Formats: sequence, structure tokens, C-alpha cells
Amino acid sequence: MQFENERITMNYNFREIEAKWQKFWAENQTFKARNNSEQPKFYVLDMFPYPSGAGLHVGHPLGYIASDIYARYKRHKGFNVLHPMGYDSFGLPAEQYAIQTGQHPAITTEANIKRYREQLDQLGFSFDWSREVRTSDPKYYKWTQWVFIQLFNSWYNKDSNKAEDITDLISVFEKEGNTNVQAVCDDDTPQFSAEDWAGFSDRTKQEILLKYRLTYLADTEVNWCPALGTVLANDEIVNGVSERGGHPVIRKKMTQWSMRITAYAQRLLDGLDTIDWPQPLKDSQTNWIGRSEGAHVEFNVQGSDHKIAVFTTRPDTIFGASFMTLAPEHELVAKITSPEQKAEVEAYVEVTAKRSERDRMADVKTISGVFTGAYAEHPFTKDPVPVWIGDYVLASYGTGAVMAVPCGDQRDYDFAKHFNIPIPNIFEGVDISEEAFADKANTIIANSDFLNGLNFRQATRKVVDELEKIGQGQGKINYRLRDAVFSRQRYWGEPFPVYYVDGMPQMIADEHLPLELPEVEKYLPTETGEPPLGNATHWAWDTQSNTVVANELIDDQTVFPLELNTMPGWAGSSQYFNRYMDPGNDNAIYSEEAIGYWQDVDLYIGGSEHATGHLLYSRFWQKFLFDKGIAPKDEYAKKLINQGMITGTSAFVYKDMDSNKVYSKGLIEGKNTIPIHADVSLVNASDELDIEAFKEWQPDYKDSEFVLEDGKYIVGREIEKMSKSKYNVVNPDHICEEFGADSLRLYEMFLGPLEQSKPWNTAGITGVHSFLKKLWKLYGTVSDTEANAENLKTLHKTIKKVEEDIENFSFNTSVSTFMICVNELTAQKCTSKSILEPLAILVSPYAPHIAEELWERLGHTESIAAAAFPKFDERHLVESSKEYPISFNGKMKFTLELPLDMGKDEIEKAVMAHEKTKAQLNGREPKRVIVVPGRIVNIVG
Repeated sequence: MQFENERITMNYNFREIEAKWQKFWAENQTFKARNNSEQPKFYVLDMFPYPSGAGLHVGHPLGYIASDIYARYKRHKGFNVLHPMGYDSFGLPAEQYAIQTGQHPAITTEANIKRYREQLDQLGFSFDWSREVRTSDPKYYKWTQWVFIQLFNSWYNKDSNKAEDITDLISVFEKEGNTNVQAVCDDDTPQFSAEDWAGFSDRTKQEILLKYRLTYLADTEVNWCPALGTVLANDEIVNGVSERGGHPVIRKKMTQWSMRITAYAQRLLDGLDTIDWPQPLKDSQTNWIGRSEGAHVEFNVQGSDHKIAVFTTRPDTIFGASFMTLAPEHELVAKITSPEQKAEVEAYVEVTAKRSERDRMADVKTISGVFTGAYAEHPFTKDPVPVWIGDYVLASYGTGAVMAVPCGDQRDYDFAKHFNIPIPNIFEGVDISEEAFADKANTIIANSDFLNGLNFRQATRKVVDELEKIGQGQGKINYRLRDAVFSRQRYWGEPFPVYYVDGMPQMIADEHLPLELPEVEKYLPTETGEPPLGNATHWAWDTQSNTVVANELIDDQTVFPLELNTMPGWAGSSQYFNRYMDPGNDNAIYSEEAIGYWQDVDLYIGGSEHATGHLLYSRFWQKFLFDKGIAPKDEYAKKLINQGMITGTSAFVYKDMDSNKVYSKGLIEGKNTIPIHADVSLVNASDELDIEAFKEWQPDYKDSEFVLEDGKYIVGREIEKMSKSKYNVVNPDHICEEFGADSLRLYEMFLGPLEQSKPWNTAGITGVHSFLKKLWKLYGTVSDTEANAENLKTLHKTIKKVEEDIENFSFNTSVSTFMICVNELTAQKCTSKSILEPLAILVSPYAPHIAEELWERLGHTESIAAAAFPKFDERHLVESSKEYPISFNGKMKFTLELPLDMGKDEIEKAVMAHEKTKAQLNGREPKRVIVVPGRIVNIVG
């Protein structure tokens, strides 16, 4: 048989083929998953993108291609595959554009999503688009608001080690107060009896409950970015400035919503042992959570009722404490500072507020601090201990205060040396004249009263016992993890379903969700410093009609003000993977049937840059939903793969700082030049710059003199992150237009192992494009002739290798295997349908368009997506013959194929009878014939 359409048979018209099958998949909903099936389920998830105005570059689809290969493979293996896609569509860029232009972020976002969808569709991904979600869609963020309310109405019971309903806690308070309650709560939570609780005002009760709720209002030290007008999370700050725009960030106190993620610190650590995630990512989360064991110690401040609480991992060194250091933003600083030191302390606090926590943590060289003029009292010796402030102590870690032991901590040691503070030595037989001694494993305590002669563990236990006796401390496990600030002072985010009565937060009832964003005239903060929602004229809640009404109707009787902050960027991504299971459900976050069937994500692919952001917060939300019986698993993703980065090859011109000349790369030695990025689209394959196009692109250089080498301007090259700001972006649209989506998919996989970073080189794509042409040509004539042994051997070694590669996510080696297979079958002049049909299925996950076309032309009416994956039969790889190298005096002259079961004597007879052997010997008798069955034949003499 031959293909009916001879024109397509002769020419690989990828544009026509790809458009045809993309249309077919969309119209037939080929990849639509079912929420109930007798097939086993498999859930493949990609981190959904933020739809930026720039669209996709060739680096973005890497993870999507890998997940798509696996999703298609699992369908071939008989699984009901859920492979959804959506958009993390709330974000600062759209809001910044709105501030600049006045255009509503929803309009910008919609246009960007349309562009993303076009690009994703042309790459042939097998997404179930019927399940698309957008975090900025009110139908979606209704359920983000709903989860927030569930958190607000919950507390963490240490006894049961899970979240429980706040009404249960209220019942305990009514019966017995909180003396016996084991809960995660604020440190300053007062103790009270049932009688006390009954006598509290309604407001006081609400204030106390806020100290227990899993989402709560509190005055919090935050990273405030004045230029962006919002609070930033630690992971949104790079080198002390905002990741978005590079704006300065300062520390300040604000009343914010926070999530009590610290309640889950130990469970977040323990859960890492139950999931197949990359070890470097697990290490990042482990370090971020930062579990440490030690003691909580309280130092009385002399001349006042104040106490300074510290957490130390080295309570055994307490007799070496010669000073204390508070974080400059610590609440006690203003209260204990002496009048003489007030001006100096206030000046230092102001300077420190301009530095981010990350900047302060990273700066280990600068030593700075100020004495407060106050003294604490040592718990055991009762000696005065001077209290300093220093920016190396952070308010967000521990208690924001340290018991400084310079002989045992290098940073304390350097601080003490710098400010001439005494450094008492409490270690037996150790010289601390040059540096601190931090080796706790070899510590023997000295000069420490009742601790003398004890090692680290013995001394630690003894100190904790003695602190408990005098009521100034106890053993404690501490975590570096802080509660997550959940407020942002911006417009384009999820509104909080919260209104305020007498300043206290009240939740809007579930049945009235979603609370939708209001229209505003300006997207900047108000003139009085309120967030952008403060510009809304209709942003009040009428408790009688349960609707949003005009602000002018606020009467604090039935109409109340709504929350002006919005939720952070990670809110919408913290449960989207579950919502995909039942995205059209308006009555529940998802049905029991849907969550019961899909359970969790089987494979999640995304970037490691989200390790301590989305990937931590989403685990927290999942554990909460599990506690409340809303989710069946307390970890949502069994396996996670972090794809590497496709880097760009940037181009540079070299501007002379002493003239208007721009030197070619080979002429810059000895010149005072600086590299300037050039758009890679202006550079040809030989690294030659189109000078006139560059001048048109950068008018500042129109009068510059470009100094050439050999008549050409050669740019410099450097591998960098592919980024619009580096002008090294390669648009996938252009690649698809010139080579096709299948070529792009194969090439991105061919570049190297999925987890590694690899540089893009457009010239390299011609190799895989040529392979697809060879594949197409192989199917030019297809017959029902029986496959021979060679054909079957080639096919089955390909089946074996490709299946192993896909299961091990070694997609790059599969592409090489396909090339070898097609070359072998071409050389074998294979036309057998029994070989070419399973080969099309093998290729399908990688190059789905050409595979669908070939499948159809093989006579099939169903999509290849539903075809069963070929079964490997090892019998076809069992060798029945051996190609022996025939050597003369150790030098191979020819090869001879002989049966593998042929004996030694028979091999010798066959070789000696061969015409080529006779020609080599030319009538001579050999001295010896060496035969090693299955390996070699060597004729000596």
C-alpha cells in the first residue's frame, strides 16, 4: 500500500500537518480526562505560568514538553491521564502597567492569556483545556477566599497535632479556660479561667481568639517597598531590592494578615521523607524551616519590669555571656534605652530599617552596633550584662535577641573585639586569643560554677534543669520559619472576604462568596497611604442585604468597611492542583467523587526557584485541608522534578569609554571598553553584527564609529539566563514557523538531561528537523510484508530503550535512539506495517503531529493518543549469529557472520574455507588458528 496523498508522501509539509492535528485535538477534546474511570488514574501537573506581556520564549516550554511526553506515554500505557493547564494571573506586572497607563489589569491579563494560549496550542501540548483555571477569575478565587475563611475558623491543637474548628476551642474556654489548652498561639497569650472568659467583653474574646486562629491580624515587621507600594515576601527580594524593578526595600511595622504556618513546621519537615522530590529542594526547605534544639532563657532588665527572652542552642555556655544584642527593631529597644543613648540608638535604628533581612544576613563583614545604656541581669551570677543593638540580629528569627557568648560564637567574638567588650573563656584547655571556639562535640565547660567539667550534653541538661527551678527558662525546640505575611498593599489580587466591626475582622458568609474586586479610578495607594482599594467608592459591606454598597453608607450599625489589602501572589497557587480536579463546581471546592478519584498529583514538573515559596506554602495549605477532612492526602505531589534552564547565548558590542568608537570583539584587548548587550536577532550565525540594524535599534549609537576586524563587526558571546532584558530571547513562534513544533519539541529534549541547564543554539535544530524528514520518508511505501529478524531487532531494542528512557525521564537519549532506529530501518529498506505502526506510537509522545499524520495514513480513524504502547519482546534481541572479526597476526582484515551455536572446529573450517582467507594466506599454511567462540578468530603465521 502507498499513502493516498502523494504530495504529502513526497514532502514533509509540517505546517499543514501541525495545523490540522491541533484543530482535530481541540474539536474532539482528545485529551479530556474523566473524573470516574475503570482505568488507573495518572495526574501530570505543570506549574502554571504567570501570563506576562512578553509571551513565551524557547526556554519556557522545556518542562511542559517533558510533562507532555510523560502524559502521552501514560495514555498509551492505559491510564486515564489528567494533564491540565491554567494561569497564575494575579501579579504585579499587570498592576504596574495599569498604574502607568490606566488600563485595567484584567484587560492586560486577558490579552496576555490569549497570546499564551496561542503559543501553547501551536506546540501541540495534550492539555485538558476544559479544566483551565485563572487565579484572577472570581469563580476561581471564590475558593481561595473560602480556604482563607476555613483557616480563620481553625486553631492548631498540639495534643491531636492537627487543625481543629475554632468552635471546639471556644467550648473549652467556656468550660475550663485556657490553662490546660495545648495550642499553637501567640507568645503573649494570657492565661484565664472559665469565669474570666465569661466576663470578657465580646471584643476581648475576639482579640484572644485572634491569638489562636490559623490566619490572624498582627503588627508585623515587613519588607515594605515604597516604589511598588506593597509588602514583599523574603523570596521577592534580591540583594536588598525588589526582584521586580530593583526598588529599595525597608523594614517597617504594619498591621497585616498572617498565616500561622509555624504550627506545621515539624510536619513540613517530616513530610519531606514521604515524597519523591529532588534532594537539593528538600534541603532548601529543611534549611528554611530551620529546626534547632536548645533553651528559652529570660533575662531580667535591671531597674525595670522588662524581661529579655532569648533562644539559644548553646545553653551550656550561659556563663560566657558578656553582653546581649537585640535586633534594632525589637520592641524593647525604645523602652529600655537610656536618655544618654537615645539619639544614637534612634539613628542606628533608622539606618537599619533601610536594609532587608537578606542583606543583613549576607553581610558578614560589616560590624556595627550601639549600646542602649541598659543592663540585663545574669540569671545565675546576677551580674549586670550590657544590652546592645546590632543589625546582625533579626527580629524575625527566634526572639529577636541573643545571649552573646563571644568565646563560643565567631560573630559575637568579632563584635566584642570591635567594641572592646570582655570575652571570658569558659572552655577547659582552649585558647581563644585569636578566635572563638565553636566545637561543641569537644567542649568541656570551665569557669561556670555548677557546670564545670561537664560536656555539651551534660551541661545543657543541667542548665535547663536549673533555669526551670528558678523560673527563668526551659528546654525548647525552635524553628527559623516565621509565620507567613499574607497581606499585600495592591489592587490586582484576591480581595479578603473580611469586613470590620469596631475594628475587629468578621468573615463574609460562604454563601455570599466571591467578594469581587471593585472598580477604582487609580491603582496607586491613596493620598493618606491606604492601599489602592481605598480608592474604591463602593467598598463597604451591608450585613442586611449581604452585598457591597457605597462607602458613604457606612454607619457601623449594619454597613461596615471592607478590608483594603489583597492576598499575596502565592494565595491562588496554593490549592490550584486540587481545583483542577473539579474546576466547574460552583457548590464546592471540588466534589468528593473528584478528589476521591484523583487523590493527588503523580508527577509535578516546575522550577526549583519556588522551593521556599509556592512549594512550601502549598504543602502547608494541603496539610491544613487534610486536617479538616477536605483533602484525602497531606502531601499533594508524590514526585517532583525540577527542570533545568535553557540559557541564551547573549551578544555584546564593546563601547569605548574614551571615544565614540565601538570595537569588534577581537580588537578590545588593551582598550577601555564596556560590553553592551545587542539583540541576538541582529547577529548572524557567524557572529557578525548587522551594524545598520543595530543603529536603528539603538539610536544613541547612530553616530558611533564601529571598528571592524577583516571588514566585519564580530560580537562577543556569553551564556546567560534567557531574558528579555538581555536581548537573547528566541521566540518559539519563529522556530515553529521555520521548522515546526515537532522539531522544537525534539530539539529541546535532545539538548541534554531534563534537570540540567543547557544553552540554546538555533543552528542545532536542523539536525532533528532532518531526522523528521527521514522519518516521513521511511513511511513513503508501507506494505503488509512480514518483518524480518533485522527489522524486529531494531524495533524491539528501540521499544526497550524508549520505555526505559521515559520512565527515567532521560528524554534526550530517546531522541538519539529514534535517529538510530530510523537510520537502521532505512538501511534495511523496511516497509513492513507491523514495524512502522508501533514505531509511530513510540514517536508520538515526542513528535505528536507527525505521528498522528502517519497513523492516519496507516489506515486508522482513531487518534494515535489512544493506541496501546508497543510491548517489548526480548526474544527479538537474542542474537542467533555473530559477526566475527577475522584477524591475521592480530590485524583485522574482514568480518564474517556465523551462527552463534557453531562449535570451535566448525568456525575454524568455515573461516579457512572463505575466499578472503585464502587470498590473505596466498597458499601459505598458517602456524596456528586461534578461535574464541562468540568473540574472535586470529590466524597466526
